[in-house]
Amino acid sequence: MALKASNLKVGETHTARVVDDLKRTQIVQYAGASGDYNPLHTDEVFTTQVAGYPSVFAHGMLTMGMTGKMITDYVGDARLKKYGVRFTSQVFPGDTLDASATLKEIKDEGGEKVAVFDVSTVNQNGVQVLSGYAEARVDP
Repeated sequence: MALKASNLKVGETHTARVVDDLKRTQIVQYAGASGDYNPLHTDEVFTTQVAGYPSVFAHGMLTMGMTGKMITDYVGDARLKKYGVRFTSQVFPGDTLDASATLKEIKDEGGEKVAVFDVSTVNQNGVQVLSGYAEARVDP
C-alpha cells in the first residue's frame, strides 16, 4: 500500500534493520554481482597488512542498496524519484545496520505530492555509516 501525504507528519521517522550480522559471503557476493573486486573488499591480507584496516569491509554501494531497499519498502514500488548518499564510515563483517528515513517536508511538484526524507544508516555501535536524502511520490 502506498504512503499518503495526509497520513504523514513532518519529523516522523521510519526505521528498519537492513542487515543483522553482515557476513563476508554477502560482501563477496556483492563483489561478484557488481564486478568490483577491489582488494579492500575481498583480500584480508592486503586490507590488513598493506592498507592498514582491521578487516575487509563492505562496498559503499552495498550499504546504499540495503538502505535504498528500506526506503522503497516504505514508500512503495516505483515511487522513488531521487536518492543520494554519502558514505561516512566503513561497514565490516559482523556489523548490524539500522536505517532510518525522517520526513523533512512534503512538497507539490508537477501536480504530485513528493515526500522528502533525510536518510541515515547506523551500525550496532550507533556510528553513522551512511547519510543522505530521498524523494518519493506519495498519494494525496
